[in-house]
Amino acid sequence: MHKTLVLYPKPTDPNHFRDYYVTKHLPLVQDWPGVLAWRYSFDIVSINGEAPYFAVFEADFADADALAAARASEQGRRLAADVANYATGGVIVIDYPVT
Repeated sequence: MHKTLVLYPKPTDPNHFRDYYVTKHLPLVQDWPGVLAWRYSFDIVSINGEAPYFAVFEADFADADALAAARASEQGRRLAADVANYATGGVIVIDYPVT
């Protein structure tokens, strides 16, 4: 299995982020080819002070090739282009195999 982890630093407008993310961005994830499962949270807590991230998203794929194909798909390109509509604090994407 291969995962992609998306970390979102605090946006300039947290309410807009939450609303847009849930009502417009996540519905696009449902049609992402090859995604086996996905999850997200706005309840980010740090054990050492203030959490550096506002939200987190994680998706599972069969392998690295499946993730690459999903990103290259039309839906994957739509997802990537849509990030600018809500993630004003930036975005960090990490991919890794699960062993």
